[in-house]
Amino acid sequence: MRPKPLIAITPWLLVSLLISGCALNPEAEPEPVLGPDAFDARIEQLEQTIALRCDQTEDRLSRHDLRHSEMLADVKNANALLRELRGNIQRLEQRGEEPVIVRAECNEPDDAPLADKELVGRSEWIGLADIGTYLRARIDSGANTSSLSAKDITRFERDGEDWVRFKLGVNEDDIVVDDVRNEWIEAPVERRVRILQAAGSESRPVVSLLMTLGSIREPVEFTLNDRTHLNYPVLLGRRFLMDIALIDVAESYLHPRPEFPGGRPAAEAAQDEINDQEEEDR
Repeated sequence: MRPKPLIAITPWLLVSLLISGCALNPEAEPEPVLGPDAFDARIEQLEQTIALRCDQTEDRLSRHDLRHSEMLADVKNANALLRELRGNIQRLEQRGEEPVIVRAECNEPDDAPLADKELVGRSEWIGLADIGTYLRARIDSGANTSSLSAKDITRFERDGEDWVRFKLGVNEDDIVVDDVRNEWIEAPVERRVRILQAAGSESRPVVSLLMTLGSIREPVEFTLNDRTHLNYPVLLGRRFLMDIALIDVAESYLHPRPEFPGGRPAAEAAQDEINDQEEEDR
């Protein structure tokens, strides 16, 4: 077979191929060509952008210079005051006198951050509007979550959500509205907490109940567990206390007992409080 003849590439052909190289790649898109008007518009846009940035930079430099001048003036004034103060101290020392220190008085009282917080004692009456009763509560900042004494705790489902049914865990001598002693209470479960004990861990449901204590009216999260072996059916922890209350451990029952239908008047709470104090002292 005859060999195929080679195509001779002349300089003119090479230059033509380089100039029209895009034609060798049919997939490449030709670059758009700017006309005179589009070119002038583009140049004008670039000039405006550069001018705007220059103006912004100049403005920032002007503000910086002004702030720098103000700081230098403050430093000079401070140095002048310091020199005057040192001169006064030296003159007093030369005369054998002691400088008098005058403490600045704050316009804001020391207890201003505490003014919006309710003061509570180590024991208080609380009201549970969702249940319709008052109960004695122990205030304990060492506990994280508040706790409500409950028995016959039964978990069930309602509309696809986790709910719990329970009765108040109270003894015969606990002070409570009698009509709710054996009433079933239902509430949605907000979450569950795991309690570590010597005998092992225990999962307890947490429910949210509207609680009143003096002027405080807040939804409070309670873990449900049997507290009938303890002196108080309710424990209020630091989650409740945070940002709204302060404890005076030397006081108790600083706020009146709330009243509920079927319960005893608040005026009769004084004797119950005395009995509670005697129980603590034993």
